[in-house]
Amino acid sequence: MPPKGASTKLQPMRLPPLPKLRVRRPNQTDANPCLVLMSSVLTCWASSGYTAAGCAALETQLRACMDAPRPKTVKKNTINYHLSRMYPNIIGPRKRK
Repeated sequence: MPPKGASTKLQPMRLPPLPKLRVRRPNQTDANPCLVLMSSVLTCWASSGYTAAGCAALETQLRACMDAPRPKTVKKNTINYHLSRMYPNIIGPRKRK
């Protein structure tokens, strides 16, 4: 509750004077799904030797992952386009110099 005599009207939120709004790196690329299998194979080889029979299952999984077709490209995120388009409406009119 505001103190006596104080206005109860909310102050509008002001954005800092920025030349443009941007979201940093909106198109994060997914990590390679075969990366985990590759590190598992390398760890297996390091611990038990290159020609170890215990690593054969991991090697076949890695080969299957590498031979699988790549997923289709994901559409690019358009958040920065819409932010730059709507920014003049958010900040309101500017003073001319």
